[in-house]
Amino acid sequence: MRFGANIFLTDLTVGPAELARELEDRGFSSLWVPEHTHIPTSRRTPAPMGEPLAEEYKRCLDPFVALTMAAAVTTDLVVGTGVALLAEREPIVTAKVAASLDVCSGGRLRLGVGYGWNIEELEDHGVSKHERRDVVRERVLAMQALWSDDEASFSGAHVSFPPSWAWPKPVQVVGGRTGVPVFVGGAAGPRLFEHIAGYATGWLPHGGAGVAAALPSLHAAFERVDRDPAELQIVPFGTVPTAEKVDYFARLGITEMVVQLPSAGRDGVWRRLDELSVLL
Repeated sequence: MRFGANIFLTDLTVGPAELARELEDRGFSSLWVPEHTHIPTSRRTPAPMGEPLAEEYKRCLDPFVALTMAAAVTTDLVVGTGVALLAEREPIVTAKVAASLDVCSGGRLRLGVGYGWNIEELEDHGVSKHERRDVVRERVLAMQALWSDDEASFSGAHVSFPPSWAWPKPVQVVGGRTGVPVFVGGAAGPRLFEHIAGYATGWLPHGGAGVAAALPSLHAAFERVDRDPAELQIVPFGTVPTAEKVDYFARLGITEMVVQLPSAGRDGVWRRLDELSVLL
């Protein structure tokens, strides 16, 4: 079992470079950071993790900037967005940023994507609640075309551009095409599984509860689009690690789990890493 770490990095927490070096030194395999462009003060959408909304949601760093700093001071640590809100990002620019980071890191980027829970945040980017999933899907497909095709083009309801040149291409090869592995975060359900099977490498389930029960449906979604379920990668996110949970995930064929670190300064984060060191 490999262990990754997820953390809200902000202007008040430990820095991404210092944390990345420490994680690699301690044997962690990956670092994941989330994204919120802003938080509207209306608070019309209640936070699914409970109110009042934690301070780090208002202050988190841009994930690609933070991950670039992390990659620059490490050699093996995988860096990932956990998750990037693609409904709030222009896809041509984001494809360039992701490909550049993959090249500069030597192929260490994983792109975790999500649909976004804060509806007023989405609306400020011109995206409605009912269309956010379709917007994310098209933006991923458009980015994958830019990553893999010498002359890329895309025509959809939400993304459209004519034949274009876009370099650099990522270092990695995903499904036989140059690209970046895409992981979709979200709760189990037929539409989520349809999206994962349609354009993603894997699933980022939060906490990991219910994964075993969901596997038959997810495998069936892969088979419906003629994909081998053995290709699927599942990385449980924000889980509280125990020896029993590690064994449970291993029996399901899961080889990596991501633990949540506190959004804190150096001392607070290091204390949590010390607590995890026994299991590691």
